[in-house]
Amino acid sequence: MLIGIPCILGPDLLYTLRSMGHGDEIAVVDGNYPAQEHARRLLRADGHGVLALLEAILTVLPLDHCASAVFRAALNNDPAQSGAIHAAIDATCARLAPGFAVVPLAGADLYPRIRAAHTIVATSERALFANVILRKGVITAPL
Repeated sequence: MLIGIPCILGPDLLYTLRSMGHGDEIAVVDGNYPAQEHARRLLRADGHGVLALLEAILTVLPLDHCASAVFRAALNNDPAQSGAIHAAIDATCARLAPGFAVVPLAGADLYPRIRAAHTIVATSERALFANVILRKGVITAPL
């Protein structure tokens, strides 16, 4: 256990978050996503949902201010549609990453981006289309 680090962030996930560089993306995907097939690097977070992982990651990961930094799936792969999980994802991001817009993506844009991610974190989330991508930013030196 570490002080100030959410216990859901185990050693492998902390290592991954720390080893990612500026612009690298991490995808947190639902339990139905074919993570094993699509991952360059795969971390399992069995027993946990997307929202719990998202909240924990956003407490330690700086987001990219130079570009869109938060993306999510859309209901039926249509960015104009959303469900309860999407509202919860949006609310979590608004609370923990104010100023960052959550960009819903169509499946044709989302799935290649997840495949290209630095790491995919596979959860046991049961909600459909509950996939989130976070783009790492930088921490600047104090002025």
